[in-house]
Amino acid sequence: MKQVIVLFLFFQMLTIPAFAQQYKYHIVEQGETTAAIARKYNISEATLFQYNPDARSGISPNTKLVVPLTETVRQEPQETQKFRTHRVKRKETLFSLSQQYDVSIGDIKKYNKHLYSEELQRGETIRIPIKTEQEPEPEPSVSNPMDLTAKEHVVLPKEGWFRISQRYNVTIEDLKSLNPQITELQPGMVLKVRNGDLEQVVEVDGDLFKYYLVEPKDTIFGLTRRFGISQDSLLTLNPALADGLNTGMVLRIPNLEFPEAGEYTEGSIVNLERKITNYDTKNLVVMLPFNLEKIVVTDTSSNSAERLRKDEVMQISLDFYSGVLMAVDSAKALGISINMTVYDTQKNAGKVYSIVAANDFSNVDAVIGPLLQSTAEAAASALQKRDIPVISPVTKKQTGSMQNFLQARPADEMLTSSMISYISGNVTGKNLIIIADVPSASKKRELMAVFPNARIVNPREENTVNRNELTAALATGRPNWVILESEKIGVLSSTTSYLNSLRETYDITLLTTNRNKSFESDNISNRHLANLNFHYPSVDRVYSLEKNGGFIEKYMNKYGVVPNTYAVRGFDVTYDVLLRLASAENIYASLGEAGVTQYVENKFEYEKRPMGGYQNRAVYILAYDKDMNLNVMR
Repeated sequence: MKQVIVLFLFFQMLTIPAFAQQYKYHIVEQGETTAAIARKYNISEATLFQYNPDARSGISPNTKLVVPLTETVRQEPQETQKFRTHRVKRKETLFSLSQQYDVSIGDIKKYNKHLYSEELQRGETIRIPIKTEQEPEPEPSVSNPMDLTAKEHVVLPKEGWFRISQRYNVTIEDLKSLNPQITELQPGMVLKVRNGDLEQVVEVDGDLFKYYLVEPKDTIFGLTRRFGISQDSLLTLNPALADGLNTGMVLRIPNLEFPEAGEYTEGSIVNLERKITNYDTKNLVVMLPFNLEKIVVTDTSSNSAERLRKDEVMQISLDFYSGVLMAVDSAKALGISINMTVYDTQKNAGKVYSIVAANDFSNVDAVIGPLLQSTAEAAASALQKRDIPVISPVTKKQTGSMQNFLQARPADEMLTSSMISYISGNVTGKNLIIIADVPSASKKRELMAVFPNARIVNPREENTVNRNELTAALATGRPNWVILESEKIGVLSSTTSYLNSLRETYDITLLTTNRNKSFESDNISNRHLANLNFHYPSVDRVYSLEKNGGFIEKYMNKYGVVPNTYAVRGFDVTYDVLLRLASAENIYASLGEAGVTQYVENKFEYEKRPMGGYQNRAVYILAYDKDMNLNVMR
């Protein structure tokens, strides 16, 4: 079912505009439930609990709840308003309906709230408000940031005195003097506030955005020139501009006056969201092997779903593409304007060459994909003379000398190199033991060259490890680091089992340079690996619900499932590319400036290959703890 939904989204080419977030408070009435209140404001109950944690234990009449509002939530229609129903026909649009019934598009959306974020669908029934002679034209309601009268402010989660004082440009002392009864801020509290002497440009959302009050002589063109952004970006950040620019509107604009880049790092990780300076429209091409010619879209039988289930490459493509769409949405929310074109490469290098030959790539900023090694190299080869960067998202093999080829997944050699580097940096005082079978002889030689004093335990011909030999290699009184190199389940199972039984006597940590699929066998106990503090190199980490919960929730709301590794990789690779394009003149300039970037599961640090092209060298070192959690060691 999930793949069918994603395939449907592919044809829909969803782009969801970002809306400025606003809040109000709701006074609970007798008999109301949190579920009913959530439905009233068109939000999930989980979202309501996010802003009102105490509501989980119950609500009572007259309680004030914080409710997040977007453009999708407007005032409820007046009880006196009358409607006619309309069943949407083929090719009808909001504009054509507004002309047919002599109402504004805004009024149609007002009484059909889902249309703020969804397209009009053929066959659906909507309400059309009927104008009456007595009904006056509503005056636009605009919050005036120059208002000096006292008003109420609902305290949001994680808001403190400093943030609120910045929002209204008053001192903390002024805020506290207006609210002497409040000593500690809690979400949902209502404060008395008064705006200070604000300028036209008001910083209320931290460093990323400012707010501008529109004057009578302002034009959209003039504002784009004044703030140095494109018209597409201005419209993306302010969807209300689709109906025209009006005096008194408060527009969200990107704040380009950031401190130096060094102030936007988390450790060694660079936050490109805070370095956006290039607001030109980004032209992105995505190439994926959907193999859509094998799917009969109009077929109502189970044949198409069955073919979809059996085609692993197509499933990976659909998952990856769902993450691409999420990344495009997230970038647009930052004001980045994007034109995206998608091509089906059909797992065929010849098809890639024909796509490049038949289409205009002159303004393309970057190509993401294809997924397979042969097609990815074909795309880079076909676009090499135009110097268009091709980002290969999942290929493992190092390629030739194409200058425009960016390998976003670290090659297997880099995983090994990173693990050896990690061991080298921590080997002092350790008793190092290498266990490697015959098929892993080259890896064994590589390890022995770096660690010549390591003890060696050779597995037997029957693919097991001798317990006595293993015990003899262990040392008491200091940590034992055991490097295990094998793809044989017997070797892995016997070694991990024996080491686990010896851990009460010896301090043992298990490591490998290659956590292959054999480690996932049912014969290998995860509990044993956790007890042995198992270390291994990885392209990705396990995402954190604390840090990445917003992405997970948005993905689940959009697709109804938890994102898998390929969906997350689609998001991470695409979002990184878009942010690099928006924070530098082009991708190549960003590669030399950005440093290490990190998103949900993946991080990126590109280095230039001696033979040409770029390789992501950012590798995680992960380790199990005794509670079977995976922690990032480096």
